[in-house]
Parts: sequence; C-alpha cells; structure tokens
Amino acid sequence: MSNATTAFMTNHLVLDRFLPYRLSVTSNLVSDRIARAYESLFGLTIPEWRLIAVIAEVEAITQADIGERTRMDKVTVSRAAIALVERGLLTRAPNPGDKRSHHLSLTTHGRDLYASVAPKALELERTIFACFTQKELDGFVAMLRRIDAAALEA
Repeated sequence: MSNATTAFMTNHLVLDRFLPYRLSVTSNLVSDRIARAYESLFGLTIPEWRLIAVIAEVEAITQADIGERTRMDKVTVSRAAIALVERGLLTRAPNPGDKRSHHLSLTTHGRDLYASVAPKALELERTIFACFTQKELDGFVAMLRRIDAAALEA
C-alpha cells in the first residue's frame, strides 16, 4: 500500500502524505518554474499569461468568465487585466449582454506576444514532464480531471 493511500485511510495526518498538500506543493513548484521563465523572457506574471492564453482561445471573454475557467479570484483577474490593458496587450469593450461587465480581447501586440510565449510554454511543459511516458501523462491528466470533478462535487 502506498504512503498516500496509508495517509488517506488513517486518522493520522502526515502533511507530506496529505494529498491536497502534495498537490499544492507540486503545483507551486511547477508554477514557480514557469513564472520565472515568463517574467524573465516576456515580463509576464502567471495570472497575466493565463489571461492572454484564455483570451487567445476564445477571442473575447468577460473577467467573470476568465475567473470561472481559470479558478482565479476576481481581484487577481482584475489586476492582471488592468496591467495588460495598460501595456497595450488587451482591449476592453462593453458587453452588450451585461452592462456591468466588459469583453476582453487581445490587441495585435497581445496576439503577437501570445505567438511568442505559447511555444516557450510548450517547451517548458516538455522539459518538466520529459521523464514521463505519454501513457503516464495521459493517465495523470485523466486523474486530475477526476480530482477536479470530485472537488466540485464535495
């Protein structure tokens, strides 16, 4: 029986075997590694990059929808959007369906930046996960999606 399973089945909490903690630590390690690269190469924070990436997939989206898709809080999304608008990477347009919100879109400069960052993001992903087989990665992604679903149900 694995240590994680043992911790899960007992009432004794060992933090390093507590799955929510392990997920958080691993997520932070990966995010920190990527954040250093985005900051040094492109001057972007992780929230700023997430906004750019989400908007690139859909062309225009509200801040509330970005928060829902990325699980980032309203303040983080708002600060990132303001910074990106100030840098000329995003535009804000009134949302005809809801006068209290705006649609965010990438400017030409924002699309160009995305085109530069996306290959680097994929390269970093390949580097970090190079020691795993495609089958392992597919299983890991499937497990993460199941964890997401279970956490949303809880």
